Amino acid sequence: MPSPASGADARPTTGDRVTELRDLVVGYAKQETVDPLKSLFKYLGLGLGGATLIGLGWMFLMLGLLRALETIDWFSGPTQRNGWHGSWLIYAITIVAGLMVVGASGLAAARSTKRRKGGR
Repeated sequence: MPSPASGADARPTTGDRVTELRDLVVGYAKQETVDPLKSLFKYLGLGLGGATLIGLGWMFLMLGLLRALETIDWFSGPTQRNGWHGSWLIYAITIVAGLMVVGASGLAAARSTKRRKGGR
């Protein structure tokens, strides 16, 4: 008569079943929580990196606009008294241009969100 532990028809003990159940529950929890969170953080990191680079690009474009406006003679030409236009007007133009970019971006984002939700 073969012993129960040495044969192919050996039955698992209660401890083996508990260990198997624990491994099954831990594996399921990882599959349903940890793995999606890892991929979410990956996309979040890529999105934040892209937003940072786009923000820096727009900042440099606005700085370029400011410096280009400073070179125009009308703002700081010799006919102006102490360049009074250049002291505030070029900054105002740059700020308005930046606000227009932010507004256009906001409108485009609102429009795409509205289309995604099924509106027109």
